[in-house]
Amino acid sequence: MLEAVNVILASGLVVPDLVVADAGATAEDGAGVDADGVRLVVELVPPGNRMVDRKFKPMLYAEAAIPYFWRLEFDPAPMLVVHELEGGRYAERTTALAGVTTHLNAPFPVAIDPAGLSRQ
Repeated sequence: MLEAVNVILASGLVVPDLVVADAGATAEDGAGVDADGVRLVVELVPPGNRMVDRKFKPMLYAEAAIPYFWRLEFDPAPMLVVHELEGGRYAERTTALAGVTTHLNAPFPVAIDPAGLSRQ
């Protein structure tokens, strides 16, 4: 798991808030990871950046065939929206709401309650 690392796409670079990548996925230059080694990207959505994190970045991640995209929203309450790549686009699979523990199996098993995830 990496924080704010360059993900190298065919179309350029993006910097997701969190990246889960295969061991050894570091790019040749050592300053990022190649998209083909990335399994999950997570965006923490601030109120002023919603369009970029909801529309633009997911489109780039899907074009790079990154299998999973999670979006963590904080306003009005923490909410995790889980997407899986399907037919070249992300399909929403689960919405985890604050106060409820949601169990996910992919890309790895995890139990998560978005209420426990807050910006510091």
